[in-house]
Amino acid sequence: MRTGIGYDIHRLIPTIKPSSIVLGGIKLPCYFSIQAHSDGDVLLHALVDACLGALSLGDIGQWFPDNDPKHQNRNSADFVKEVVHKVKEMGYEIHHVDSNIFLEEPKVNPHKDVIRTHIAQLLETELSNVSVKAKTMEGLGPIGERNALAAQVIVTLKETTKNGTRSH
Repeated sequence: MRTGIGYDIHRLIPTIKPSSIVLGGIKLPCYFSIQAHSDGDVLLHALVDACLGALSLGDIGQWFPDNDPKHQNRNSADFVKEVVHKVKEMGYEIHHVDSNIFLEEPKVNPHKDVIRTHIAQLLETELSNVSVKAKTMEGLGPIGERNALAAQVIVTLKETTKNGTRSH
């Protein structure tokens, strides 16, 4: 078993017209956009960092640098798919994911099941292995003042067996 933790934070930009932000690969309608190089999905970015950390392979910035033009506006699900491939290549599978999303609005609760389902599909794991929680900051700090949103993820990887023997 291996465990990794990931965290990401991005600035929120208020919009006058209806817009959306992406969390867990799902667009949530709101009056904000996210300032980011890629799509700014803090949940998937934290998930990538957690997986990479569990494998001792660095962080999202090393794998998908924000100064590389090919990552401009890139879908963060692509990052997850690439890292999941690496997880499997190294002889592991996702055992469990627990996540916290920190933001005041939009409210995540109505979208949690869709987000969980999408993450489970990206990770090629059972829905019961994915937990998504949302927390407000009670008006405190940049997140509470609606200037930012963040996510924290912990991942547990389990070794897979091949031909009756454990892979290393």
